[in-house]
Amino acid sequence: MSNVEKTMIIELITRDFEALLKGIAPLHLRLVEDSALAPPEILQMLSRLAADIGAVFSPSAWMIVEDGEIVGLCSIVRVPQDGNIHIGYGVAPSRQGLGYTTRTIGQLLEWGRNDPRVALISAETGLENIASQRVLERNGFTRAGERVDAEDGPLICWEAATA
Repeated sequence: MSNVEKTMIIELITRDFEALLKGIAPLHLRLVEDSALAPPEILQMLSRLAADIGAVFSPSAWMIVEDGEIVGLCSIVRVPQDGNIHIGYGVAPSRQGLGYTTRTIGQLLEWGRNDPRVALISAETGLENIASQRVLERNGFTRAGERVDAEDGPLICWEAATA
């Protein structure tokens, strides 16, 4: 089996977030042992966000799974409007640079192309986050501008049409 076939996204639901917050891997999967997926406060925030968005649009969050191990998370980060799905993603530090995120974003684009509710997928990266910029570029995202966020500072805005 090739690496492309090994990486997959699995929808995250409330009970999965509850398990992750307790340090338990849901669905008979394994957690990364040598680094955290995300700090507890980030997992809590993502869980609330997924519940809020999931009330009007589902799926709203996914686990990034490689060979049965949860290596990262990806989610819609604001309520979709006019077919625009805005995503955020992260991979455990010990699993970065191995292609998981590139394959994941490719799978999300494929999902978006097959969902008539989705016309555009957008994301943002920090100006210094070259690795994340490359992930988006490899998947056909184009720069759509820049903005400054109160918490995250200067950001590059990216988008990819799904039609």
